[in-house]
Amino acid sequence: MGGDSAGATITHNMAVQAAHSELNGKFNGILVVHPYFLGVKPLDSKGDMDLLGKLWTVVYPTTRGLDDPLINPVKDPNFKKLACKKFLVCVAEKDVLVYRGKFYYEHLGKCGWNGVAELAEAKGENHVFFLFNPTCENAV
Repeated sequence: MGGDSAGATITHNMAVQAAHSELNGKFNGILVVHPYFLGVKPLDSKGDMDLLGKLWTVVYPTTRGLDDPLINPVKDPNFKKLACKKFLVCVAEKDVLVYRGKFYYEHLGKCGWNGVAELAEAKGENHVFFLFNPTCENAV
């Protein structure tokens, strides 16, 4: 199961939900590409995180804020309960969300989840660059 940007966020949330269902263990692996994760805790940023936070509140007006587990999965008490044993997190060096993706990856490694996580970083690229230039070297 996988997704990019907001789809990566949905993928993570589905992996947590699947862990509590008959789908637990049915996925060989999970792929999150340039995940749209936010949070109150400031991380290094390469752009306007305030704008992304405002977009989140427009999309989900009843949210509990930027530490809502739906957008900041490390705040979810079920974070370590994922329906797979392998996880690939892909980030892009110039993406405004790169630090959130790395933060997520680091927490996968230390939360008690019983699986293997890998991080892949596309150097010199922006958020979902492969959609705009699918034949570039990093996309291929």
